[in-house]
Order: sequence, then structure tokens, then C-alpha cells
Amino acid sequence: MRIFANLEFDQEQRERLTAGTVGDEVYFGDPERFTAQDKHAFVLSEVAFGWCPPELLALAGQLRWFQLDSVGYEQYSSLDWEVLARTLIVTNLRGFFSVPVAETAIAGVLALYRGIDRLIDLKPNQTWRPLEMRSQLRTLEGTAALLVGYGAIGRALAQRLHAFQCAFRTFGRNAHSADFSTLAELDENLPDADIVFLSLPHTPETIGMFDRRRLGLLRQGAVLVNVGRGSVLDELALADALKAGRIMGAVIDVTQAEPLPRGHVFWTIPNLLLTQHTGGGFAAELDRKIDLFLDNLHRYRESVALENVVNLRADS
Repeated sequence: MRIFANLEFDQEQRERLTAGTVGDEVYFGDPERFTAQDKHAFVLSEVAFGWCPPELLALAGQLRWFQLDSVGYEQYSSLDWEVLARTLIVTNLRGFFSVPVAETAIAGVLALYRGIDRLIDLKPNQTWRPLEMRSQLRTLEGTAALLVGYGAIGRALAQRLHAFQCAFRTFGRNAHSADFSTLAELDENLPDADIVFLSLPHTPETIGMFDRRRLGLLRQGAVLVNVGRGSVLDELALADALKAGRIMGAVIDVTQAEPLPRGHVFWTIPNLLLTQHTGGGFAAELDRKIDLFLDNLHRYRESVALENVVNLRADS
């Protein structure tokens, strides 16, 4: 069996992946771009692990299973899945990043609440202002949070906020698991939240969900956190709200354009923490991805249902 893999493996990780695929032909592609040789190897492979230009899937007639190295799959959703789904299974990393993303979200809020961002700015000038700072600091305990998106990240956030004795309500598509699921209920609850965590996927329904009108519902002094998809948020409207002091701050892990363009307003807003889509990162990330792939590869060989299958036909 031919297997294509194009993540940033070091030599030890390549050897581990090769050892787990004894008898197969493994091709290691460039992790950042598709060369002509990579394209040739990809279209001849039965299994792929990583990513590819969307248009290449239609040419890969021998591909039977594609393990994405991400949760998101929207870049592939516009393909003809009525045809592709007849022969190709796609799996993603649903739930894989929930813990580090939740910790990044809470770390960002704590940095704003405890003045860490401002204290860091004082250090280069050797400025000492404890009395001025202390009266401005806040705690998570006793605050009210709203979790917009109640999948794996939302649940990981809920567990951690509970430990901080932070009250929270949840919004999600499933009314049986979240506290509420309609946009009218979302608008009704937004003004009561001290912190709003966004962990929504990119779908036609979520694009632009937090527009200027909805951001205007946030209470004075609120903090907005986006660790879902950049397409959910009107970035200029958020920048205006921050600069006008209508909300206290923001923690932004994802943006509409990545890398964030030079000159974008987010670079210069002091009360906005920009975490540059590092929220899901952790030291063992790539090794854990290999573990997941090898487990699914075993299932594939045994013709057992794969973990985290994506129904792209329903999304196309």
C-alpha cells in the first residue's frame, strides 16, 4: 500500500511512522508546499496523512482514505462529494486540540484580568507601579461567561471555568447538550456575560455571526475570546469597540487572513492579545497525531469503522 505523509516530522518521527507501516511504501512530502514530485506521489497513494491542495483530491483516483492533520475541513467542502464520497473516506482531528485551546483561551483572559500584558510592557522601561495596578485587577471567580460553541473545546472550557468558580451558560446547535441553541436566545444572553468565548466552526451559518450589531450587545467591560474560526468575527467592528473602550479586551487566536497582514489594526490595539493560531499547540502534538493515524490505519486494514469520519457530502 502506498501512503503519503507531509507533516513536519523529525527523523525519529519518520522512523516511528515507517515502523508502524511495515510492508507499505511511505512517501514523505514537503510539509509547507506541494512539489511536482509530491503531487505525483499523492495521486498514486491509497492513504494520505496531512493536507493537500483541494483540487488535487479530484485527481487522486486511487486515494481511499485521507487523514487530515486538522479539525477544519472547509477548504475541501466545495468539491463534488457526491462523486468523491463513493470511494474516499476523510477523517479529521475532531476533539484533538480541545485541551490546549481551552487553556490558551483561559490564559489569555487571565492575562487581561491580572494585568500581565501591561506588566510586561512596564518591564523594558524598569517601571514599578504596583499600587496603580492592583486596583485595576480582576479575578475569574465570580464572573459570568458565555460559551458560544459547545463542542469539544466548549466542554473543555466548561470544565476549567468550573474549577475557577466562574458561572457560565452555553450556546450550541444541540439544544439537548447546550443551555440554548437559537440566535434570539444568544442575543438575549450576551449582555449578561463578562466573558464571551467563541469556539464556533466555519459554516455558512457562522460566517459573520459576530457582526457589529451583535458585538454591540456586549456589556461594558466584557472580554471577547475567539478560538474557533476567524470568519465568525467582524474584525473592524471589534477593533472599533476596543478602541472606544466599549469592551475591556479581546483574546484572538484565529483571524480571517493568516498570517495576519502587516498594517492590520489588530497589531496595534494594546488590549487585544493576539496568539497567532498557536492555541492548539503542545509539545507532543505531532507524536499524538502519529498515534492517532496509526490507530486509524489499523482500523483501515481491518475494515473497521474509522475514528472521526467527516461527512463532507452533507456539507458540500
